[in-house]
Amino acid sequence: MQRFPAGQTLLIDADDTLWENNVYFERAIAAFIGYLNHRTYTPAEVRKVLNEVERETVLSHGYGLKSFSHSLVTCFERLSGSPLSDHARRRVLGFAQAIADQEIELLPQVEETLGMLSARHRLILMTKGNHAEQADKFARSGLADYFSAVEIVAEKDPKTYRAVIARHGLSPNASWMIGNSPKSDINPALAAGLHAVFLFHKDTWVLEHAEISQAAPPQRLIELDAFAMLAEIF
Repeated sequence: MQRFPAGQTLLIDADDTLWENNVYFERAIAAFIGYLNHRTYTPAEVRKVLNEVERETVLSHGYGLKSFSHSLVTCFERLSGSPLSDHARRRVLGFAQAIADQEIELLPQVEETLGMLSARHRLILMTKGNHAEQADKFARSGLADYFSAVEIVAEKDPKTYRAVIARHGLSPNASWMIGNSPKSDINPALAAGLHAVFLFHKDTWVLEHAEISQAAPPQRLIELDAFAMLAEIF
C-alpha cells in the first residue's frame, strides 16, 4: 500500500479509536439486563428495547453518560410498567457510574503510532458527545501533545465536517477522517469531501453500525484492522 506524503491532515476519532469505550457500556448493559431479570422478555428482547430507547434519548439528550443513564431508567420503567423505587434507581444509575469510574485504556500501540504520525502530519482530534466528558477523557488519556487542535461536536454529520474543514482551512484532497464508526466517522466525512480510514473495532456501538459508503474518485477509503497500521500508510 502506498505511503502518502507528509503534510496530510488527520482528523482522528477518540472513543473506540484511541481508547476503549463501548466495551464498558456493554458490561453495564449486561448488568442492567441481569438486574431487570424480566419475566417474559428475553435478554435479547430487552436489549432491542434499550436500543430503541437510546435512539430516542440521543435525539433529546445527546450522547454521554447522562443520556445513557436516562435510557436505562426509561427502559426499566417501560418494561416494568411502573416508576423505579429509590433503591432500584440507585442500582440502575450505578451501572452507568461504573463507566465513569473506568481508567482510560488506550488501544494497542496508539501512543507510539501517534508519535510517528504527528512528526509528519497535522493531527486534529474529532469526537462527538458531551463536551465535558470527552474533554475529561482526552485530558486523562495523556495524548494531548500529539494534536494541534480538538473538535468536540454534538453530532458528526456532513454539515459538521464541512464546518470543521472551513474552520481549520483544510484541503479536502489532503485531509482524512479516521475512526471506527461507519455512521459517524466514515460516511458523513466522505459526504463532506474528505478521504476516510475505517478502523474496525469489534465492540463498536450498535447505533453506529451502517453500511459503509463508497468513495467517489478521487476520494480514498481505506479499511484497516489496527491503529498501528496507520504508520505504514501515513
